[in-house]
Amino acid sequence: MNGLFALGSNGSGQLGIGHKEDVSVPKEVKFQRSIPEAKIVKVAAGGNHTIIVTESGRAYWAGDGSSGACGIVDGVREAAVTEFRRLVISASERLGPVAHVACTWDSSVFALKDRGGRATQVYICGTADAQAASADDSDPTTASPVLLSGFPPPETEVVNLAAGFRHVVAVLDNGDAYGWGNGRKGQLGEANDDTSDSKGVIHRPRKISDIGFRVSKAVCCQYTTCLIAEPGDGRILVLGADKWGLKSASPNEVPNWSMIDASWGGIYILQRSGALVAWGRDDHGQLPPLGLPDLECIAAGSEHLLALTTDGEVLSWGWGEHGNCGPQTEKSGDVKGRWNVLASLRRMPEGSNITAIAAGCATSWIHVAIEDGLLL
Repeated sequence: MNGLFALGSNGSGQLGIGHKEDVSVPKEVKFQRSIPEAKIVKVAAGGNHTIIVTESGRAYWAGDGSSGACGIVDGVREAAVTEFRRLVISASERLGPVAHVACTWDSSVFALKDRGGRATQVYICGTADAQAASADDSDPTTASPVLLSGFPPPETEVVNLAAGFRHVVAVLDNGDAYGWGNGRKGQLGEANDDTSDSKGVIHRPRKISDIGFRVSKAVCCQYTTCLIAEPGDGRILVLGADKWGLKSASPNEVPNWSMIDASWGGIYILQRSGALVAWGRDDHGQLPPLGLPDLECIAAGSEHLLALTTDGEVLSWGWGEHGNCGPQTEKSGDVKGRWNVLASLRRMPEGSNITAIAAGCATSWIHVAIEDGLLL
């Protein structure tokens, strides 16, 4: 049986736990109807909304859907939805399963599979600069889901989506990277008058040029983008603002990487050895504390980190004012120079397994699978 647990900021019900109060201990999320049978494999979070995707490609949402970031919400009377419900992108078409999702502050981008099983249909939901890539550039604030026509290019598919505060990057299976949305800090490469407006907003997906390698994955900070080559190569290119040394402190390469993620102000690369390489903002203790055990996977929120150890413990550190790092924080809400343990297999029934972790805007997520029930 599968279960998703959440903690942290919840003023719009974005944790999906049945109310709108922040919580500092993991609480099981609720679904408007039955719990999904398929395992939850992806959690993407905007400022006040959350999208979850199952292994079968079904998507669900909770939180503030008023911007349109949660798809078609006709008939939803509540300003804040506190239980997860099915996400609807089209009321008239039968669309393929969701392969990838990423969220800006108040929009969501979905890559759906076509009949051939390839992620070739990109939909944009919600307001924000990213919505400017809609088919109707004269109305960039429409809340209706929009199919991004002509993208990706023929014979390619999307293999990775990433989003910052108001910009989106898509990586294709041929190693190209495209971006759209707010590019005025250079986070989408060098701008030109043909593809961006006077505010630096790029209205259609534009190929990021002069990368120098095939991109394997992209991650986005608030106003910065990090591109990395496939493991074994590991070359890195950081675009955009250099605040907190995001560009100047970047290594040239991390060849033995297994995962990469980014907070608003930091970039985190997990190596195959279980060690964590990171650089960027650290005023709230966002960078890894000394003495970390070997890690299996990581998840970066807006200004905090989650990490799953090889021994089955979920650790958290960084800015935790909303309870997203657990109840033990400094007066400022920081978990600095140390970590909290949010969940541990040692405290779960035999046969339990932590299958996924995720982090959003001061939110934390843990997916647990156990044989005879759910427990944290």
